[in-house]
Amino acid sequence: MRIIKVRAKRAFNPSKIPGAKWSINQYVGCQHSCMYCYAKFMCRRYNYGEWGSWVVVKENIPNLVRGKYVSGYVYMSTVSDAYQPIESRFNLTRRILENMNKRIKLSVLTKSDLILRDIDLLKKFKSIEVGLTLNSFPSRIRREIEPGAPKVKDRINALKKLKRSGIRTYSFISPIIPELTDIPKIIEETREFSDFHYFEFLNVKASGPKFMRWIRENFPETYKILTDKDKFEKYVSDMISAVKQTGINVGGIVLHPRLKVVT
Repeated sequence: MRIIKVRAKRAFNPSKIPGAKWSINQYVGCQHSCMYCYAKFMCRRYNYGEWGSWVVVKENIPNLVRGKYVSGYVYMSTVSDAYQPIESRFNLTRRILENMNKRIKLSVLTKSDLILRDIDLLKKFKSIEVGLTLNSFPSRIRREIEPGAPKVKDRINALKKLKRSGIRTYSFISPIIPELTDIPKIIEETREFSDFHYFEFLNVKASGPKFMRWIRENFPETYKILTDKDKFEKYVSDMISAVKQTGINVGGIVLHPRLKVVT
């Protein structure tokens, strides 16, 4: 893992992500090394090698947030994960939470139960929501396509502990892939301690040719659905109908390629 230390000019950057006015990325790159990660496009800007082999560390961001206030939601880590393993070494996320104005509306999405370390700080924010990215990949598959990410059961347990601590929580079910993502199972396992659920269908284009080759070789029927416009649209429509029949609070359903969010 290559670590590149840099100094940022500012902490908050305008965001085009639906629901977010600002983003803050103390890291760029991610040790979770998810094969399907959409943030791989950052490799074009940071020419350090394959996604998952490097992380840019913005060492001075904790100082840049001190004394600053921005209105509107701030999404933490849109091209990375705030709680990837390297956070245990650099503690940038924790130091940001310590220094950040607690009136800022903050949203944190992660795949890691390391976030439990910072419950004491998260609870100090007047408006905060924390999401855990969840899927139902079997262990063998998870080790292949998201080798650096914690086990799903650990993420679910983290979600439960966050909710019991009084923090607003949500389940982010992503990526939704035919044959691989069991939406009803995830909903059943999380509905009691999720204030709402978000759903994101696989972005075929952004997931990249390497991942699509893996799908084609290992799940040919899934590949056929994903690459056939009519079949994929039917799958999406059927899944949306099924979700709406569960009675859960749906925060949004993300459709690609234009990042359309429906509720």
